[in-house]
Amino acid sequence: MPTQEKVENVEDLKRRLSGVKTVLLAEYRGLSVQQLSDLRKQLRAVSAEYKVVKNRLAKLALSKDLAGVKSLLKGPTGMIISREDPVAVAKALHTFAKTNQALVIKAGYVEGQMLEPAGLKALADLPSKETLRAQIVGAIQGPLAQLVGLLQAPQRELVYVLSQRGSASGAGASGDASGEMVAGRTSGAGASGDASGEMVAGRASGAGASGDASGEMAEKSEAK
Repeated sequence: MPTQEKVENVEDLKRRLSGVKTVLLAEYRGLSVQQLSDLRKQLRAVSAEYKVVKNRLAKLALSKDLAGVKSLLKGPTGMIISREDPVAVAKALHTFAKTNQALVIKAGYVEGQMLEPAGLKALADLPSKETLRAQIVGAIQGPLAQLVGLLQAPQRELVYVLSQRGSASGAGASGDASGEMVAGRTSGAGASGDASGEMVAGRASGAGASGDASGEMAEKSEAK
């Protein structure tokens, strides 16, 4: 007959395991109380908890989805439970194991799949979600910045060309106006020259006519 305490322990573990994404199993034999405290602290930093369990009670608390974990509940076992990023949890656990070799990582249930120690090590070597987000944002922003630059470059060039053409047109108009003024002045000078020529010619014709008249008068006098 299970005691009330055991029933409560099973229910408490069921509640903790409800809706979790990650359940890792690790044997803590040989770790000191201080080392276990450090492990819990590091796991809390990645939104995970470490719970020492009694194997028989843990088997009762496991759901059908976690049935594959039951065969690994042997010896002094601790459960690492998390609803957050499994990569961050695996990283924290393997980082601790590097400096505390007494911790033995058995296996784990990660988002519907059972992973052996090698699979958990590969999971720990993956970039974290934050790193992946930063890489994705950088990969997106780079081409976008280039695209914006390409789109803006023709506009800048067009504005420059138009401004240069505007300056050239203004200079051409001024040149045409100056040319017209010079041509006008030249035409005026030509007209003045023509008028002067005509006046000279008129005077010459007048002089010739006077000479002819004098000649005729002389001839008449001789005839008389």
